[in-house]
Amino acid sequence: MFKPRMKFWIVAAVAVALMLGAAPGPSLAQDKVIKIGTIFPLTGPVALAGQRCKAAVETAVDILNNKNPAIKVPLADKKGWLEGYKFVLVHTDSQGKPDVGKAEAERLINQEGVWAIIGAYNSAVSGPASLVAERAKKIFMCGASSAASLTQRKEMKYFFRTASTDEVESQEFTDVLAWLNKTQKNANLKTLGIIYENSVFGKNAAQQAMKAAAGKYQIVADVPFNPGATNLNSEIQTLKAKNPDALFGAVLGADYALMVKTMKKMNWLPKVSLNYCSGYQDPVIAKQLGADADFFMGSTGYSPEFQSMMPAVAEVEKIFKSKTGGVPYDSDSIQETITMLVLAQAIEKAKSLDSTKVAETLYANTWPSPLSLSGKVAFVPGGQNKFALSIITQLQGGKYKKVFPTEKADTKPVFPMKPWDKR
Repeated sequence: MFKPRMKFWIVAAVAVALMLGAAPGPSLAQDKVIKIGTIFPLTGPVALAGQRCKAAVETAVDILNNKNPAIKVPLADKKGWLEGYKFVLVHTDSQGKPDVGKAEAERLINQEGVWAIIGAYNSAVSGPASLVAERAKKIFMCGASSAASLTQRKEMKYFFRTASTDEVESQEFTDVLAWLNKTQKNANLKTLGIIYENSVFGKNAAQQAMKAAAGKYQIVADVPFNPGATNLNSEIQTLKAKNPDALFGAVLGADYALMVKTMKKMNWLPKVSLNYCSGYQDPVIAKQLGADADFFMGSTGYSPEFQSMMPAVAEVEKIFKSKTGGVPYDSDSIQETITMLVLAQAIEKAKSLDSTKVAETLYANTWPSPLSLSGKVAFVPGGQNKFALSIITQLQGGKYKKVFPTEKADTKPVFPMKPWDKR
């Protein structure tokens, strides 16, 4: 038989755990932690990107849990939260699969007792996983998933995305084509091909590309492929046969490297090629491809070449590199650090672990964000960051050179792309 006093302390421990939205346990009562779950593709065709996203969240938590006055991001000089709470991460692997990501979201909430979730890189995973969080009234912070449809769900109250969308990027891409037609002699860009993975992300990007191109460019090739492809021979052959002036690609990770290699094998290039998301943006893939990566373009929210515009990144990136074997941030991974830092600011301002109150606080404020191109984050209904920015870059000599918009540019574009045998 328990003594009355012992019963009291057991009840108190359970009550604290429930207040935090976590499973009851002695460690929560004693250590005062805020459990954050992450869902990223740690294995599969985009595992490298997922592992860097995981490291990016860890970087933010390292900064937040330890007093770092030399790091010039909000709250870096503060140690502990809500009178001593610290963040603890629980990582999961979605494998890039929607059903796995959904199941992991359910496990994180129901078994691990997390207070919030960060993820999930793949738009196809972020969709169902965030619905699980929404039903449980858990905040879901999304950095890099770019499908515009994710923040068009106006009924969502607990979903927040910091990065730009493929709808915005599609408009940027068509603006680039118009600019090239205006500024480059005999550019004559009239036709467009689209290659995209057969997923929520890819299909949405293709739809947005078609929407942005409507009435301006003729779409002569619409080429889907299955992610994790072993070859893209037929897809590139189709593009070569149609020979569009410009190519838009929604191609991630290893698939992007395969696309470029296959284009070289078949000795084909359009006049200009622009890619959404991480395949083009990935510094590891760019290094692997070497000179073959040059002259491709894409929308970029961050590269090491941007540090003069974002001086606060340098000290943060040192921590990130210590977790990635020296690999720097890319556009996607840095967004995951941003999401965690913004979430922490909202918790601190709300002075509460009530998820609804923190979500309302996220919507009600503009958050300083030195790791963002715009320097700030603010959310509109549906959870999209209205200040999300990106710059069109072109790889030249293995470096991401800023080419558009012109007020941000540091380099003129190489146009048309140099043929394979002229490099």
